[in-house]
Amino acid sequence: MTPQTMASALRKNFLGNSPDWYKMTIIAFLIVNPIVVLLFNPFVGGWLLIVEFIFTLAMALKCYPLQPGGLLAIEAVIIGMATPEMVYHEAEVNFPVIMLLMFMVAGIYFLREMLLFVFTKILLGVRSKVLLSLMFCFAGAFLSAFLDALTVTAVVITVAAGFYGVYHKVASGKTLDLDHDPTTDEEVVDLHRTDLEEFRAFLRNLMMHAAVGTALGGVTTLVGEPQNLLIGQVMGWDFVTFFLKMAHISMPVLAVGLTTCVLLEYFKLFSYGARLGDKARLVLEEYEAEMASKRTRQDHGILIVQGIVAMVLVFTLAFHLAEPGIAGLVVIVLATAFNGVTEEHRIGHAFEEALPFTALLVVFFAIVAVINHQGLFTPVIDWVLLHEGRSQAALFYIANGVLSMISDNVFVATVYITEVKEVFEAGNITREQFDTLAIAINTGTNIPSVATPNGQAAFLFLLTSALAPLIRLSYGRMVYMALPYTVTMSISGLAALWYLG
Repeated sequence: MTPQTMASALRKNFLGNSPDWYKMTIIAFLIVNPIVVLLFNPFVGGWLLIVEFIFTLAMALKCYPLQPGGLLAIEAVIIGMATPEMVYHEAEVNFPVIMLLMFMVAGIYFLREMLLFVFTKILLGVRSKVLLSLMFCFAGAFLSAFLDALTVTAVVITVAAGFYGVYHKVASGKTLDLDHDPTTDEEVVDLHRTDLEEFRAFLRNLMMHAAVGTALGGVTTLVGEPQNLLIGQVMGWDFVTFFLKMAHISMPVLAVGLTTCVLLEYFKLFSYGARLGDKARLVLEEYEAEMASKRTRQDHGILIVQGIVAMVLVFTLAFHLAEPGIAGLVVIVLATAFNGVTEEHRIGHAFEEALPFTALLVVFFAIVAVINHQGLFTPVIDWVLLHEGRSQAALFYIANGVLSMISDNVFVATVYITEVKEVFEAGNITREQFDTLAIAINTGTNIPSVATPNGQAAFLFLLTSALAPLIRLSYGRMVYMALPYTVTMSISGLAALWYLG
């Protein structure tokens, strides 16, 4: 056996098991970026950086985006496209979102038994796939209006991962009480392979319907999305006022979104329409029956406590008694204290899903710092402000939507509402125009941004979750499955803004 050279060892270690072509692409990015900045300018380099970062997100199943995206972000700071202070500032501004990810996602982990119990009843009780999909979409919308899109996504991911783990274990020829690794199909019995693919498609359908539902509900209220709260504070709108200001757009879009859900399932378009196979249904029914027969009074107590804690969470977030991250920490404390989870390793396991994504989000803030420092969106903002009346509001909606697709809706909304506020305070627009543009900014950043996973944090969280590779949900597949929603919701939102605004 030929001894391995140090160069080949380092090359093999770089980005681990990623394909060689992917490794070479990232290296090419790192070489080209400083050259582009020197030969052209940081503005061009900034747009190139955005394209490269989106590429790392699109290839999330080849390599988790934290490493390649992090290398790009570090290089951007080193060559002066942003500073460490700017990155820290972006992270500081978005600290509530960071806390939300750290504590809320972990908190949902400690409610998984209750969530799996409830959703199993729904899944097995509703045999119509169209009705089931509509329920998931509407539930995502309703919960997001009072909670937060990331929180709701974490709930649905926990439920889907539970379903998948149960079926994959049985498909691998194991009993439910044995340990099992659901990330590999090596032990899956040939008899179950086709059914497993069908089950994956079924879960992909439900996850996408629920994820789109979070966008439908997130646009409606003050607490639905992080930027809503920022816009509400700038405009001086309370919960009810915010809802009423958005209703002439958000309600028609909700109706269109739910109708799109039904049509996609009924006509089996864009990979939708996958059904829960008889074998998978039988496995889940047997699992439910076995769990019910083994459930002790202590287990019933766990479900009751988790149900009460879930109601505390909903009440706290609905009335905004505390930041979502703090509410998540409350959930962790209550759910563990009253259900006997006191070992450090059992608590630590709950954070495994959230912290890699939290780190990725901070890397994303570094890219946002570059966008801000280099003024990449400034020409678009200046051009839109040259127009007046309904055209101006429509262009704000479109510009916010397009920019949110390629970057992040929270950042885009922050930039736009700040710019418009300065224009209003300078006396260049009336209060009525200010209100109209704020509505256009909120709806523009929330509705068309469903087009890509990087447009909304909830979508990105789903893409980079442990569930995504299990059910074969890639960046490209998410974009494809979101496309009909993007078209119908974006057009209906624009039409409502134009004719009802």
